[in-house]
Amino acid sequence: MIEADVLLDDEQRKLSQVVRDFADSVVAPAAYRYDTERRLPMEIIAQMGELGLFGLPFPREVGGQGQDYVSLCLAVEALARVDQSIAVTLEAGVGLGIVPIFRHGSREQQERWLPDLLAGRALAAFGLTEADAGSDAGGTRTTARLDGDEWVIDGSKQFITNSGTPITSLVTITAVTGEHVSQDGEVRKELSSIIVPAGTPGLEVGPSYDKVGWHTSDTHPLTLTDVRVPAGNLLGERGRGYANFLRALDEGRIAFAALATGAAQGCLEEALRYAKERVVFGRSIGENQHVAFTLARMQARVHTARLAWLDAAQKLVRGKPFKAEASVAKLVGGEAAMANARDASQIFGGYGFLNENPVARHYRDAKVLEVGEGTTEVQLMVIARSLGLDG
Repeated sequence: MIEADVLLDDEQRKLSQVVRDFADSVVAPAAYRYDTERRLPMEIIAQMGELGLFGLPFPREVGGQGQDYVSLCLAVEALARVDQSIAVTLEAGVGLGIVPIFRHGSREQQERWLPDLLAGRALAAFGLTEADAGSDAGGTRTTARLDGDEWVIDGSKQFITNSGTPITSLVTITAVTGEHVSQDGEVRKELSSIIVPAGTPGLEVGPSYDKVGWHTSDTHPLTLTDVRVPAGNLLGERGRGYANFLRALDEGRIAFAALATGAAQGCLEEALRYAKERVVFGRSIGENQHVAFTLARMQARVHTARLAWLDAAQKLVRGKPFKAEASVAKLVGGEAAMANARDASQIFGGYGFLNENPVARHYRDAKVLEVGEGTTEVQLMVIARSLGLDG
């Protein structure tokens, strides 16, 4: 198969292989069972912590592995080949859970939360999305008001990953903390970010969603009723909550694109193996031109998607603008995963319709890759604006 490892250094190649081996030997054999049981395998998460995966892109002085964002994406891609749910647990745990604390947290907040998060002993969640607020954060209705030295929070969140696991330690939520007048005279909501420790009275974690895919991923709605946390739980500057998370969301799209690339790669590998083994009318089905050409297109999608996220990630690491590239990568990756899952299922025929087949799980899982972390339409809007178009 075509590889893009010429764009990686020796340490990154080694990491990619280590995580790939872990995925094949530990994650893949258990994937169908946990998908059927619809629960996150905490023993596998613990092993990922022991491998240092949650600390990959953070400096050693705070307990991280001292690597970069490309390395994190490589790990996410390698895991997604065999199980997207496990991959998104890592992707969200780092990008939406740890990064805000690392980047915007006070020294006290970092010392309290980072050690367990970086070691994979705890998970953190990011509560942005609401019924009327996701891509449009201005629709946020959750409120937080100061009462003496406490924030009092009321509202609800939905589709929150890693919010109800046995090791979830906190949820960082965005809330309306007031109003401000913009330069054009318009009155707008002041959005701030506040850390809510797990188990805080008034924080209710709803039942896990009955999802089409990503059955192993932990995803819940949250309700906050008269939740009280110390004023010191404000994360970063007051009124900068959404602005601070915009970069985290852009970064997350790159990791999401890597996840999608891994899913597309996994579909290719499974379909290619089957096409070589499955004999019909005296020859392998891979010898049929239509099947061979289908596999060739699948390879082209994988390679294109990988180059897209690598380009965006390299720009991020080098401190260059990457917003449009992140959207391109997510757009291309999500579409590649969906197309490859469809083609792989078709190559398998009836066997591709069985849930025990990995490509069937990828088929169910892949749809959310065109929705989560910003829909396809949002990515098109971002790309159009980068071209100077209003869209």
